[in-house]
Amino acid sequence: MVDAYEMILMARALASGALGSGRGRPRQAELRRAVSMAYYAMFHSLAKQSADMLVGATRGRRSQRAWLQAYRSLEHGLVAAQCRRPIIRRFPDEIREFGERFIENQQMRHDADYNPDASFARSEVLELIDQTERVVLDFERSDAIDKRAFAVYALFRSRTE
Repeated sequence: MVDAYEMILMARALASGALGSGRGRPRQAELRRAVSMAYYAMFHSLAKQSADMLVGATRGRRSQRAWLQAYRSLEHGLVAAQCRRPIIRRFPDEIREFGERFIENQQMRHDADYNPDASFARSEVLELIDQTERVVLDFERSDAIDKRAFAVYALFRSRTE
């Protein structure tokens, strides 16, 4: 299973220069990979929390096929679109902030992965990783009822406000 915190640790190691070149100063490729990994830490955290909330968190008390279907149903574009809608303000701060960071991280990931002219500073990437870790932790600690509501909101297209 993908662990969001392992991804955050790996992103931090890449951005700090501890991996890859080993020179202490990360290359742009390492910073780009760290940005991408921070985004995917959020994405996989949301996928896991959504599947846990809708199907069940304990393997022995859930259908693993249903859990995997819920996990894999999360769509990058739909989550971002939902997080841009004004209704997101109705969620508690931890979830609203998660949504805001999700949008920002996704945009930075697009730049890191697809924009050859993009350039990242180590301090900027380390700050992104710190903020990502904080919002993921706050999101995962939020009330189950709110996480379940957000899971439904993130997984399914809204037909009405």
